[in-house]
Amino acid sequence: MALSAKKLTAILLVTATAAGAWAAWEANRIRQIENFNQAVSTGKTPVTDTQSDEAKFSAAYWLGKSGRYQDSTLLFLQLSEKGTPSQRSAVQYNLGNIFFLRGLAINGRDLTVRDEAVYLLTQAKTAYMQSLRLDNDHWDARHNLDRILTMLPSEPTPGVGESDSPGLIMGNIPVGLP
Repeated sequence: MALSAKKLTAILLVTATAAGAWAAWEANRIRQIENFNQAVSTGKTPVTDTQSDEAKFSAAYWLGKSGRYQDSTLLFLQLSEKGTPSQRSAVQYNLGNIFFLRGLAINGRDLTVRDEAVYLLTQAKTAYMQSLRLDNDHWDARHNLDRILTMLPSEPTPGVGESDSPGLIMGNIPVGLP
């Protein structure tokens, strides 16, 4: 079964047309991706792929950068269960940063906000720890977790009250023995 020259020409023409259309579509998509990357890196709303996880991450990031922490937190929480472990780690890291910044902003103003600052710093600690569970190589999360741990008050020993005498919880259990 030999192909005639006309059939072979028609097959090659259809193949060339399809390849040309595919190349044009790919070139357009590359241009869209470049425009998307430029928009999200400058904090602008992208024209294409507005519902993608990357666009939502960018919007949450820039909201947090501009001080709109609640809106940013809500968007990051929507993304916290999506993507690869590395992407989820980045989301948790950014949530930790939001709580850390909020805690730092109110820390030390007066004694009435101390509990709220401790709560926010504890939330940041939890987010950084979750980030490290998802991606143990996230050095920025390690660094920030270290800073949080130095800022948080030490955990109170159960049973030790104002008088520094052991209560019922610790009783007479020797310290240091298995």
